[in-house]
Amino acid sequence: MIPLPPELPGLLLGWYRDHARVLPWRSQATPYRVWISEIMLQQTRVEAVRPYFLRFLEALPDVPALAACSEETLLKLWEGLGYYSRARNLQKAARMLMENHQGVLPPSFQELRALPGIGDYTAGAIASIAFGLPCPAVDGNVLRVLSRVTASTRDILSPQVKKEFAAALAAILPDCPGDFNQALMELGACVCLPNGEPRCEDCPLAGLCQARARGLTGQIPQKAPKKPRREEERTLLLLFRGDGSLALRRRPSPGLLAGMWEPVNLPGKLDAEGAAGAIRELGLAPGDLIPLGEAKHVFTHVLWRMTGWRAAVTGEALPQAGLVWAGEGELRESFPLPSAFRAFL
Repeated sequence: MIPLPPELPGLLLGWYRDHARVLPWRSQATPYRVWISEIMLQQTRVEAVRPYFLRFLEALPDVPALAACSEETLLKLWEGLGYYSRARNLQKAARMLMENHQGVLPPSFQELRALPGIGDYTAGAIASIAFGLPCPAVDGNVLRVLSRVTASTRDILSPQVKKEFAAALAAILPDCPGDFNQALMELGACVCLPNGEPRCEDCPLAGLCQARARGLTGQIPQKAPKKPRREEERTLLLLFRGDGSLALRRRPSPGLLAGMWEPVNLPGKLDAEGAAGAIRELGLAPGDLIPLGEAKHVFTHVLWRMTGWRAAVTGEALPQAGLVWAGEGELRESFPLPSAFRAFL
């Protein structure tokens, strides 16, 4: 186990009381609200999550509402947050809660951990913040703080390192584990910043920090290099009928953006002639094609390099094309469209 300074909780909690951001999920830390916020915050910035959280809670205020809503409603509420499997796992977990826990989250780390989409960190966050249970919650922010405090040069992406830091935190958890866990997260998010640019002058742990003392904040934390992303060329066709409706079709499930709606999205980089030919293969007659330029979108393991074309079309699409036609109101209210296509839409 990596030992942590015993005075760390007292210093951190005093700082947190004075500097904690006012966030909607903190003001009323019910188990449901903590759960939704923690899932939304995975791989997403706090500033981006705030409006989504408020809108989601207004539409789906509790577990029964989440369990009962349609997938289209759920994904529309999630539209733009990305990583849509998070939303689907939320609903799977809500339905399990309705079946096995009378529609409430259980006050148990192990039972929370057994729900879809909830790993060690999220279970620890819900257990400590919503129920006051003595559970550590170790995310990337926490790993960065602890690595710098201890000057650890071990790989923070290693499950063993994460496990050892969790055990070290469990040994010094104070009587208010939820506040302590949030204080660590807050310090990593606002002060002990990544990319070698921590605000050490504002840090309550500056006197304990071994990386600061040794001039190593720029080299810590250490991460094993990631595999390079696979790159794919894609062509996006925005096809409009005379009434202004846009052709959409559903992506296959499972897979990337599983079950989401999208404009016609084809492999490869098509020029105007190739795009026109692809439109005819759908059973439609294209008018003049208007170039929409290029854009890229980064997924976890894939980079899409996209070329866009817009065309007015006539005729009836072939049934096997799988197209539906969505007007402006339907696009806004009914069809969840991934943010990958935002540059064109």
